[in-house]
Amino acid sequence: MVRKELSSEAGRPFPVIPQMSMNAELILIVDDNPQIRHALRAVLVPRGFTILDARSGEEALELIRRERVDLILLDVNLPGISGFETCREIRRTSEIPVIMLSVRASERDKVQAFDAGADDYVVKPFGAEELIARLRATMRRAGSEDSRTFVSSNLQIDFERRTVSVRGRTVRLTPKEFALLRQLVTNKDKTLTHRWLLQAVWGPDYGEETESLRVLVNQLRRKVEPNPSNPRYIVTEPWVGYRFESQERENSQSKS
Repeated sequence: MVRKELSSEAGRPFPVIPQMSMNAELILIVDDNPQIRHALRAVLVPRGFTILDARSGEEALELIRRERVDLILLDVNLPGISGFETCREIRRTSEIPVIMLSVRASERDKVQAFDAGADDYVVKPFGAEELIARLRATMRRAGSEDSRTFVSSNLQIDFERRTVSVRGRTVRLTPKEFALLRQLVTNKDKTLTHRWLLQAVWGPDYGEETESLRVLVNQLRRKVEPNPSNPRYIVTEPWVGYRFESQERENSQSKS
């Protein structure tokens, strides 16, 4: 459950707060418990978010098809299809940031959530400020509107449609590979540290598993690089991290 500090007075129902303007970021709350939905709404609306509610995974998937959602708060235990399966279905067509909520705190459950494509995993009960901090951090990591596509002579990426093609041939990426590529391209020409990438792709509880990151980078290079043994896009910064070299930077270097 959500901690009592989310309510104005313990034991009393939360007030109904009107939604904000259409310019506010749209958050979809997916939980079959009406008290949890009401509690989350009471926390998020005063902070400027617009809210949609769904009571099941099926209802959430239908709303996502109709609305442009900015982030999803998704409960693990849902009637019908589970939160894990709902997240996998979302990742088939969308990169909308997903934070999974659960009373289950085991490492196995967290790994299952991240493998399904979740961006973060928050254990109930949680405080309002923790949730807001995680929500805003997740949305920052998701990237800006200006980074929805990348086009060069060899590589074309459409993050909205989740499509990647290399020399005109469509390649299929796993959710983790796609999440890593998105972070690299969103921050193109910047060196991203191992810790930063691990936390951006796997979640805030990670940061030391550099071998897992190295394996994922190599898998991604084999799919998107014209010559994986001599990377053109995903460049290693020894002992620091990785950098995505944009086509524009390559062109400027060749002319100098």
